[in-house]
Amino acid sequence: MKTIIQFFVILICTSIYCFSQTDSIQKITEERNKQLARNFYEDLWFNNRTDNYSKYMAEEYVAHDIGDRKDLVEPAIEQKYIADRFWNDGEMSGRIDYQIADGDLVATRWLWSMEGNSMMGKLYETKNLPIINVFRFNDDGKIVEVWNHRHDIDTNQTLRFTIKGLLIGLLIALIPTIIAFRYKRRLKKLSQ
Repeated sequence: MKTIIQFFVILICTSIYCFSQTDSIQKITEERNKQLARNFYEDLWFNNRTDNYSKYMAEEYVAHDIGDRKDLVEPAIEQKYIADRFWNDGEMSGRIDYQIADGDLVATRWLWSMEGNSMMGKLYETKNLPIINVFRFNDDGKIVEVWNHRHDIDTNQTLRFTIKGLLIGLLIALIPTIIAFRYKRRLKKLSQ
């Protein structure tokens, strides 16, 4: 009986030790991933060091965006291309507001600012645009999945949708106007 009790005490102590080790390893991994995410923003979005993309991105990653880019598998260099496009059109800066980590996921809320120096840059010009990105990291500390959530209503991009809506509305209104003018001509010809 004494041997059985000792066995269970050892088993419980070993389990507690293993769980505490697992928990501390997870916390270390979460902190590492949060630091990697901070460095990603620092290099690609707050400073023009886009060649460092390969430090953070897996060879391929899955992109989930608010636009048409949903569930797309992209090569890592796409992150460099995206950042370079913005850097070519203006000066960017930003700051991290806060981060939350849970296992292999890191959510970062950050504020992005851009001062455009081209026509396209003026379209994206913004001050402190709130963005939330969620990254999934693999065991090697590389980003394998990105969820992107921007508050685009605060940008000049909404002007694009306004103009598009205006043009569609004018086109729709033009159709009955043309029909009315054609009928008016026919009525004039018939009355002569």
